[in-house]
Amino acid sequence: MGLFDRLRGDDGPRVVFVGIDGVPYDLVEDHPDVFENLTAIASEGTGGRLQSIVPPESSACWPALTTGQNPGETGIYGFQDREPDSYETYVPLGAHVKATRLWDRVTAADRSASVFNVPVTFPPSDEVQRQVSGFLSPSLEDAASSPAVESTLEDLNYQVDVDASLGHNDDKTAFIENANETLEARYNAFSHYIDQDDWDLFFGVFMATDRVNHFLFRDYAQDGAYAEEFLDFYRNLDEYIGKIREQLDETTELIVASDHGFTELNYEVNCNRWLSENGWLSYAADEPEDLADIGPETRAYSLIPGRFYLNLEGREPDGTVPESEYETTRDELIADLKALTGPDDRKVCGRIVKGEDAFDGQNTEIAPDVVVVPADGFDLKASFGAKDDVFTTGPRNGMHKFDNACLYSTADLSVDDIDLYDITPTILDLMEIEADTPKMDGTSLVR
Repeated sequence: MGLFDRLRGDDGPRVVFVGIDGVPYDLVEDHPDVFENLTAIASEGTGGRLQSIVPPESSACWPALTTGQNPGETGIYGFQDREPDSYETYVPLGAHVKATRLWDRVTAADRSASVFNVPVTFPPSDEVQRQVSGFLSPSLEDAASSPAVESTLEDLNYQVDVDASLGHNDDKTAFIENANETLEARYNAFSHYIDQDDWDLFFGVFMATDRVNHFLFRDYAQDGAYAEEFLDFYRNLDEYIGKIREQLDETTELIVASDHGFTELNYEVNCNRWLSENGWLSYAADEPEDLADIGPETRAYSLIPGRFYLNLEGREPDGTVPESEYETTRDELIADLKALTGPDDRKVCGRIVKGEDAFDGQNTEIAPDVVVVPADGFDLKASFGAKDDVFTTGPRNGMHKFDNACLYSTADLSVDDIDLYDITPTILDLMEIEADTPKMDGTSLVR
């Protein structure tokens, strides 16, 4: 423990959590020469495969990971959610998260938390020690919890996110440069504030990993044009993780984890186009753009990623499916989904989950009726009316995967049958902070 920390009289256990958004366990395990530091952490402490949540999408995953609770409690189901009793949709931000975040529990225990670049945290809180919100923050000025933090990050050339638009270019050189610049600036910021030694919990997320995987994963998987650049990016990430570990004293535990895995993307599946072609969805507008444009004959619609809703009487404003026919209609939809195959004749749906089997809590009024975890290669999309075909391709060649996230730690943790919900209770346990963990969906992994 550092001198400054000792001077403030706080000798409680401390934890550093480093998020590596979308990094698959198999990538690390297959390349120990690239991930020398993570491999060493696994050898000396803990390393294992981590399951994501349903649906395995960052906007839902990070609230779940940082609360230990499922979307039925967090109220966040995906990148786009529906207003109750309405066809209006919104993009969930930090203010929409209804469950208690990890750093708020730490603060309530009179401990200090520094939080950087966690998705779905905008606007930043001024009640924690310091916070910089991540993905979907409109600017660094808006993302920083104080002018002092903003000024420091500006000096470090900090960027809120990678410029993903560069990944749409055939020539990925500028995208790769931007991703590495963002990664380096993020590390420099993390290192700077870790050195302050005035925190009990440091929680920071590298999200450039997710961006690189979306646009370069096929190059890696098939030894394509940018395969070496892909692995070089990860060498840099691993080096930064090693340097962060070197900054910590022996009493501070390090946890490194991803929120979901990744795999190669072959086809984007336009679910609302498929629903429309199969008699489930109609439109009231000639050129529909959003959920509010669905027509009076609609029996089901979809929101990303892979969430399906019946147009239910009494729940949706213009519901057409009577409550008495809910189960039979849902079974019919599930049967159609099971029969859906791609251009390569493979089943699109890897797993089909009923809403009540995945979501439980006080905020289930906008929970989907069915969630599809797709088979590898099929990324489920949900635009309204914009696509002419069910199966399309785009600039992205990597997609999220449910069962291939990773967890590494200097602490001795159990890694048998673990998921995202276990991380918050584990950190609280390591910090010796009492919390109402029976209300969480996860349990501590501390042996």
